[in-house]
Formats: sequence, C-alpha cells, structure tokens
Amino acid sequence: MPKNQTAIITGGTSGIGKACAELYASKGYNIVITGRNKERLDTEVQSLKNSGHQALGIQADAASEMGAQKVVEQTIEVFGGLDVLICNAGVSMRAMFEDLDLKVFKEVMDINFMGTVNYVKYALPHLLASKGTIIGISSINGHRGTPARTAYSSSKFAMEGFFEALRTELLYRGVHVLVASPGYTGTNIRNAALTADGKVQGESPKDETKMMTAEEVALRIYKGHQKKTRGFILTPLCWWLNFLNHFVPRLMDKIVYNVLAKEADSPLKSN
Repeated sequence: MPKNQTAIITGGTSGIGKACAELYASKGYNIVITGRNKERLDTEVQSLKNSGHQALGIQADAASEMGAQKVVEQTIEVFGGLDVLICNAGVSMRAMFEDLDLKVFKEVMDINFMGTVNYVKYALPHLLASKGTIIGISSINGHRGTPARTAYSSSKFAMEGFFEALRTELLYRGVHVLVASPGYTGTNIRNAALTADGKVQGESPKDETKMMTAEEVALRIYKGHQKKTRGFILTPLCWWLNFLNHFVPRLMDKIVYNVLAKEADSPLKSN
C-alpha cells in the first residue's frame, strides 16, 4: 500500500476515470479528480470520502492549459507531491470528415491530445522528483484509424506518438510511462460523442452491455502500473485487429468499413 502517494486522474467523474479513481483510492492513494460538471465532481469526491479516502475534486476544462496548471498546483498545495498522473479525459465524435465542422475536429484534438500534453507539461517536474508514473488512456483507434471518427483517431494517434517520444526522453530519468489502449468499453463516451456540427450524439450505436467494463480496464491499468508495463492493447479482438492491420492493411480497410457501416444510423453506406 502506498504511503501518502497521490494520483491525479483527469475526467474522473465517469467511466474509466471514475473506475481508476475508486481503485487507486482503495490502494491507499490520495486522489485528485477533474471534471467540468461540478455536481458530478462533488458527488464522486464525497463518495470517495465516505469510503474513508483522501480526495480532492477540481473543476477544470480538459482542454485548458491554465486549468491543467491550476490542478497540478492545487494538488501540490494540498498533498505535497505527485506520484501518478492518469490522462483519461476525452471526447469522441462520429461523422464523415466531409461533413465535419473543423471546429469540432479542433475541439476533439484540444481535449484529447493537447489536454494530455498540458497536464504532462505541468506535472512532469513533480513526477521527476517522485520517480512517478504517467499513464495515458489511448484507444485501439490510436493504432487503427476508423471511418467517421477521423478526429478521434487523429487525437489518439497523436497521443501514442507523444508518449513514445516522451518515454524515450525519460528513459534514464526514473519516470514510468504507460499507454493503455482499450477497445470498446462500457462507458458514456459514445453517448457524449460529437456529431458533425458539434452537438452531442445522445445515444450509443453500440450494445454497451457486451463490452469490457470500466472496472476491468482500471484493474488492467493498475496491474500494468505495478509491473511498469510499457503499454498494452486490451481485448484479443483489438490485438488481432492491430496485428492484421500491419500485414493485410487493404483487407482491414474493407473489414473495418463494412463493420462500421452496419452500426445503427451509420454515416457510412455498406456496399
């Protein structure tokens, strides 16, 4: 059990972030979570405190550089140090690129990619001091782009490249960098996905009950953290998808297209 160790988890009020917050709290970490919705933030913090854990909630927009700086500064002020940063906050989208407002593309990149960069930038001096861990929540979309999700795929590919370069920079500095790439997980990310004009999709096109749970993902992340794993892709299906994409990319283009064309209300049209 860690003694007086502290973890920041961005987007910690729902899904994988919430599951990570609860798991890391149960392992003895002081927990700092961020989110835009103050009511949900307060509810989750109170739940953690009611379970006997040390927790702090800070309202912050994931895309805000000033917000990232504020979160790190308040964490150090309250808990005196930082040992783990989990960059989880993110947003998805679902629209054909030709129909997509570029403001939506930029919003997805700002939240998913630049939000991650901002938090790492301000947290890094403290993680170097503690020989801590940075965990990036990527996606199978960071290894295989999917149609109607161009901005989301781009943001996750960017995350993968950023963390690979950063990990190499920190190779002899004592900071562990782990990138977790879940497949479809039963969270609200598809319900909150943005459409072509930036409106919230509202209803998931997938059967959420058949997916890996956020709690299962959080446990794999924690085990990877303890073992100092470099990164992993979750679910055998996603592993094979990534593997085959390297060897038969043209075939995978057709397979991915056909699968996503069969989604409910898909922007794609199957042949």
